[in-house]
Amino acid sequence: MTQNHEKTFNGRAGWIAERPIAHRGLHDKSRGIFENTLGAARQAVEHGFGIEVDLHVSSDAVPMVFHDDTLERLTDQSGSIRERSSEELGRISIGGTADNVPTLRQLLDLVGGKVPLVLEMKGIKGKDAGFVAAIGKVLAGYHGPVALMSFDHWLVEDAHHLLPDIPLGLTAEGDDSHFEEHEKIARACAIDFVSYGISDLPCRFVREFRERGLPVITWTIRNRDDMAKSARYADQITFEGFDPK
Repeated sequence: MTQNHEKTFNGRAGWIAERPIAHRGLHDKSRGIFENTLGAARQAVEHGFGIEVDLHVSSDAVPMVFHDDTLERLTDQSGSIRERSSEELGRISIGGTADNVPTLRQLLDLVGGKVPLVLEMKGIKGKDAGFVAAIGKVLAGYHGPVALMSFDHWLVEDAHHLLPDIPLGLTAEGDDSHFEEHEKIARACAIDFVSYGISDLPCRFVREFRERGLPVITWTIRNRDDMAKSARYADQITFEGFDPK
């Protein structure tokens, strides 16, 4: 099931609403397929879903596909991901499987433009110098649909200035008390789309953003009730743990 697949959007990111987006890839821990791995990305491609993944940067300035700031939750290693080189990270097993921490380049090579990619930049304030530029170098020459987004306003601002040709989104949450905060960054950085927490919908910011003809995706949808809620208040889902088709 794809929400509003016939709706026409303003701007350059309408494609983001064309199909459901697999949150951190199409992962299934019970089958040994972990989040943010090439295995999860491969499954999403095979099922025709878009892919959302998270990006950090290694100690040698290589964008890596990984969610957490530290390694403990998904590996048998500890410490900050940013204190390891891309070569070191590429040898670390995820969940004891054959999958390791992949680079953004490896992900792009696997996907090859076959499905949309939504890349969430995970920032650490004061430590992100060069992060967005490094992402831009890897994305140069990639021809598939791809967009960047972040909760972190400094990364959104960097992407707006450094990578103006790449569609840019704001990841956000919160009730109407956050309207001015979200609206300020969205307008200042000419945001192309919004990714909003489903638990905070409906809200004024999302309603007015959609009234401008721009797409909104939701996170994280884990059941059909939330999928139906998303269909009422947004344009597409970022999902995990069930089949939305």
